[in-house]
Amino acid sequence: MRVSRSILPSLFLLSFTGGCAHQATATNAASTQHPPELRLYALDCGSIDIHDMGFFTDGSQPNGQRGEMSVPCFLIRHPQGALLWDTGLDDVIAQSPDGVADPVGVRYHVQKTLHAQLAQLGLKPSDVRYVGFSHLHADHAGNANAFTGSTWLLQQKELTWATATPAPLGVDPTKFSTWRDAKVESLDGDRDVFGDGSVRILFTPGHTPGHQSLQVNLPRTGTVVLSGDLCHTRANWEHHGVPGFNTSREETLSSINHVEALVKDSKGRFVVQHAPEDFRALPAFPSYLE
Repeated sequence: MRVSRSILPSLFLLSFTGGCAHQATATNAASTQHPPELRLYALDCGSIDIHDMGFFTDGSQPNGQRGEMSVPCFLIRHPQGALLWDTGLDDVIAQSPDGVADPVGVRYHVQKTLHAQLAQLGLKPSDVRYVGFSHLHADHAGNANAFTGSTWLLQQKELTWATATPAPLGVDPTKFSTWRDAKVESLDGDRDVFGDGSVRILFTPGHTPGHQSLQVNLPRTGTVVLSGDLCHTRANWEHHGVPGFNTSREETLSSINHVEALVKDSKGRFVVQHAPEDFRALPAFPSYLE
């Protein structure tokens, strides 16, 4: 049985209002400067109950196996300012204790709001200098509109694709409708965010046309790469599996190969953001990697 492309993207569409388990310790390349304080926090920005994990296997073959996906956000504290990586599921979902289901039976949960977790660190949305989006699906851009005072780091290809009319399947434009009021830095490829090699945007197209991942070079932990949706499961990462709903299989495989080589060369750690086992292996908030 083949999965309809019209159904698959709705798994991550909210149309309502609303690494590997070991820790890398290798030193980074000599060209990377370590700022005196660099911390990586993993925030719990929701979870998704999946009725059929086969949607995320290579080619998207239904298998009837239920599962759960984590939806983290990441806060990087740097002497030059804070960077938020992805904004998770819409905080409004937290108002529904049992979560919110979409028409195909996928259920979304938010136990802790992004705003509350930032407040634990003494931050308001206006204190966040940069917001980097791996891509603009609703489980990664759910709280984007709260950060109009931040600089948005987006590939131009992603913004062009996601703001097309009609909206692409899997995209809810209301979640990031304030992009015109925010300072959007349109990227065309990789970006050294702070100019010292410590935090780098990696252009990794394939899941969407302007998908990107994040490389953080920490003084003690070493290199950590945050996947976005480059891979949805650890099996996808280990076996180069590409779900059928990605916009380009060829680009996805090329991106995986590129990041795999980077992680291998740096003896780094690759975090599959949607893999619960990868999220649980990170320090529980408000602890952090450094």
